Amino acid sequence: MSKRDYYEVLGVSKDASEDDIKKAYRKLSKKYHPDLNKEAEAPEKFKEIQEAYDVVGDASKRSQYDQYDHIDFNNAGGFGGAGDAGFEDFNFGGFGDIFENIFGGGGRRGGRRQQGPIRGDDLTYQMTISFMDAAFGTEKDFVIHREDTCDVCNGSGAKPGTSKETCPTCGGIGQVMSSMGFFQTMRTCPTCHGTGEIISDPCTNCRGKGRVKKERTIHVTIPAGIFDGARIRISGEGDAGINGGSYGDLYVLIRIQNHKTFKRDSNDVYSEIKINMVQAALGDEIEVETIHGMEPLTIPEGTQFGSTFRLKDKGIQKMKSGSFGSHYVYVKVVVPTHLNKEQRSKMKELGDLILDKPLNYKPKKEKKVFDKVKDFFSGDLNE
Repeated sequence: MSKRDYYEVLGVSKDASEDDIKKAYRKLSKKYHPDLNKEAEAPEKFKEIQEAYDVVGDASKRSQYDQYDHIDFNNAGGFGGAGDAGFEDFNFGGFGDIFENIFGGGGRRGGRRQQGPIRGDDLTYQMTISFMDAAFGTEKDFVIHREDTCDVCNGSGAKPGTSKETCPTCGGIGQVMSSMGFFQTMRTCPTCHGTGEIISDPCTNCRGKGRVKKERTIHVTIPAGIFDGARIRISGEGDAGINGGSYGDLYVLIRIQNHKTFKRDSNDVYSEIKINMVQAALGDEIEVETIHGMEPLTIPEGTQFGSTFRLKDKGIQKMKSGSFGSHYVYVKVVVPTHLNKEQRSKMKELGDLILDKPLNYKPKKEKKVFDKVKDFFSGDLNE
């Protein structure tokens, strides 16, 4: 018994849009859902609606379905056996696979299956470079291990002078029929693993795989200004493909070491310097270290702790524009922790000159050993 046309089931035309098909499906599935519709024919109609939408609601399956008359298709057994199962247990994705097997070359009616070229896998290599190499760019050589095409069998996997044979289990289609109750489904052939071919006399070099692991030296150019975590793509340096497929790509993941003096934010560089109180108060002309070498810096009088000065274009080169970031110098003012008697006197005189009132601070006298013993027995240890 032939089944109804799926477009007819959903009540749409063959040139209906995806949105129209989806709206029709939602309306009908709600109308005939067995939990909402208690009519005797509701479960069968609901199953038919589900089956129709699973095909015409999928662009790929719909395209294949449109190529064949639905009556001829049903006679071919594309959806056979569905009528005997409860709709709750029916896997509508399964018949789609059968549909593809029959009309996409996977079933016996589709002829012998030919496995096409498969592109090789991409590889990732992590490379750690110095702060300066990242700032100015560099070139590096490194060694990777990748799957390469066997140069003995040229990737066929068969011993030279021999060739692959048609799989006797599946007859070359790469799949075998499997019965599940009232249903018959196609699954990957366990003998050839879906290729449709077997190798009776494998290549001794690659053991029938068609590829062998090899070392390969790679040269990479790292541009100036590269960031930590950036990836450099080297085309065709990944694993070899299968059945004549192209090589994958190699991605070099860049990691940048910290620098003992400099820190980086985008293309700007940061560092800190220490100056003494006199330099901070009176100003000075000094030199500071940058990634480009020593650069002059003017410290203005009255410089405070935490002041920051900018050296324009003394940062890291920008990869796209070629311009440079800036170098920012953070100032720390160092206060002396130990003064001799003369220095202390001079500092007090200076304090009397620049402060509104004289300093009242009196340095604590160093206690003698006898005083410390006396304090111990009197319990006064904090003075």
